[in-house]
Amino acid sequence: MLPYPNNHEEDSVHSLTLPYIKKLAFDAEAVSALKSIGECKGKQTLFFTQTPEILNTLKKVSIVESIESSNRLEGITAPHKRIEGIVLKSTQPRNRSEQEIAGYRDALNLIHESAEHMPFSENVILQLHSMIYRYLPSEGGFWKKTDNRIVDKNPDGSIKRVRFEPTSALATPGQMAKLLEYYHSARDHENREPLVVIPLAVLDFLCIHPFTDGNGRVARLLTLLLLYHSGYEVGRFISLERIFEESRETYYESLEKSSVGWHEAGHDVTPWMAYFWGVLLRAYKEFEDRVGNIRASKGSKTEQIRKAVERKTGLFSISDIERECPGTSRDMVRHILRQLRDEGAIFSTGQGRNAKWQRR
Repeated sequence: MLPYPNNHEEDSVHSLTLPYIKKLAFDAEAVSALKSIGECKGKQTLFFTQTPEILNTLKKVSIVESIESSNRLEGITAPHKRIEGIVLKSTQPRNRSEQEIAGYRDALNLIHESAEHMPFSENVILQLHSMIYRYLPSEGGFWKKTDNRIVDKNPDGSIKRVRFEPTSALATPGQMAKLLEYYHSARDHENREPLVVIPLAVLDFLCIHPFTDGNGRVARLLTLLLLYHSGYEVGRFISLERIFEESRETYYESLEKSSVGWHEAGHDVTPWMAYFWGVLLRAYKEFEDRVGNIRASKGSKTEQIRKAVERKTGLFSISDIERECPGTSRDMVRHILRQLRDEGAIFSTGQGRNAKWQRR
């Protein structure tokens, strides 16, 4: 079999076709980003061998953040303590949202534990989708049977606008087969740069939108899986899903910009790729910062929290402090923040989940 199919008409719908990849040009900023990510990857081994206890702490925090953020991007929410209990399997899911969160937990854990044994294949993609819905009456693990659209909705649920018309249900199985073939051709036969091929594959997956529901969550799981395959393991310690959520406007905006003209192979992948690389750079920077902060932190957890607050220059949340102080409970962070408030060192804005804090 040839590395790439010969049918030009069929080739025209993917970012991963050889003609499309050959046309890609990278400016100095893009080259610099790729070089920086490569340098960050090179430092991984040093951290792995020198700080095993710190890494175990970061893993636990990352898993909770990933499950919470990836589901929240899709409007699936639950109280933070409930999610922690579900992650630790000490709490049984009691409604649909928590059942979907438990399913995502299982899929995420499978990737963290067995990525090297999970090829990028139709069976693995369907397996991940099936796992998301394993605690629900409706079964996952099947391509969509009816056409779907990516839309913005009004508060009343009516459609505000159609952002993208994905591949039809009829064409989806064939298009997914092509996506997988083109990806492996680009990697195995053409030896293309993984940091170029991976975001292209994720974009094509989202443009095909192969499932009735769960496409975004599966895309983020596949992002982690493909990065693992290429040796980029920062997603084990820093939640990529949380970074996607924190930059959700840019996340969706870059995907929309890069999907314009996708069906005709006239799309521009630059916005999405630049965003994707930025997420990786931020994750690696956070990884190095957190390892450094934990190493430098001495004394009680109270001191660690207070030092984390002292480093803040703008608005921050309880979650921001938790990320800088792995191993501290949310209740402990709240307690110290209230102490600092009573001391006049900080003040709060907003209430509940949207509450933010700031130094005086």
